[in-house]
Amino acid sequence: MTSQTTLLVTGGAGFIGGNFVLQQLAANPALRIINLDKLTYAGNLQTLASLRDNPRHVFVQGDICDRELVQKLMREHRPNAVVHFAAESHVDRSIHGPGEFIRTNIDGTFSLLESARAYFAELDESARAAFRFLHVSTDEVYGSLGADDAPFTETTPYAPNSPYSASKAASDHLVRAYHHTYGLPTLTTNCSNNYGPYQFPEKLIPLMIHNALAGKPLPIYGDGMNVRDWLYVEDHCTAIATVLAQGTLGEVYNIGGWNEKPNLEIVRTLCSLLDELAPASQSFANQITYVKDRPGHDRRYAIDARKIERELGWRPKETFETGIRKTVQWYLANREWTNNVVSGEYRQWVALNYR
Repeated sequence: MTSQTTLLVTGGAGFIGGNFVLQQLAANPALRIINLDKLTYAGNLQTLASLRDNPRHVFVQGDICDRELVQKLMREHRPNAVVHFAAESHVDRSIHGPGEFIRTNIDGTFSLLESARAYFAELDESARAAFRFLHVSTDEVYGSLGADDAPFTETTPYAPNSPYSASKAASDHLVRAYHHTYGLPTLTTNCSNNYGPYQFPEKLIPLMIHNALAGKPLPIYGDGMNVRDWLYVEDHCTAIATVLAQGTLGEVYNIGGWNEKPNLEIVRTLCSLLDELAPASQSFANQITYVKDRPGHDRRYAIDARKIERELGWRPKETFETGIRKTVQWYLANREWTNNVVSGEYRQWVALNYR
């Protein structure tokens, strides 16, 4: 980051956005972040508690669809870049309620792009040269891979299979169009499955840790052999900062952890770590149970992250073994954080998906 950089971060109280805000403010003493988050179920101000009195962090509760608010924030704070995390992001929720995904991921991204375009047009030549709009997306836009298929690259055709991935694919296309049509200096990243501290416990890893410690079943969809590429969240945040600083305008960068694992292996690894770090009267693996597979469940995702390594010099620092141990240790040390976010609505959602 250059001196006196200001970022407008959307969704900065969520899992990846919150980790990015914490990491980047700690790493860059001259950085200032305007953090816009709607604080839906997955947004959590507790994640940002350490920044409560930090003058370099300005939190604003608001909606990216509120163009008047976004334009006001841009004109008041004069950001050098927008880093766009804000999204509805869980496949299961998109199956039961796709409307919010269309509104936030498509309409919200469109509204944010329009606000950024208006702001960009007002900048002087030097500020325009420095400005960036970085859109954070997912590998799920590429669809599903067979067991022997090559991993996704930046040129893999889009083939989304869920309302969530379809809405993210649409937002990716909008970002691309605003670069090619209007000259907006955009960058897009497509990441694999993230894990780590502060993840809302609807996703696989924190859900299994929470259920294991609570003595509840560990529900696994289908045969448990759906494969994902796992990326430690702090590595992902470092990659985003690298793309923001060095990425070629208009380009897409795939970010992965080089860790393809089936879901069943992930859960068994978690049980082994919990047996070691928080032993109970019997192995946590005895709580594993299988439930009916979800509709349209993609079989395999895998990211080819050679482009970002080749062009920008980024590689993940954490192996899966080091990252998952850090993650389990964090959740064991921060049970209050998880307990505070597991609301009645969350319990109803778990019952709906895993009954």
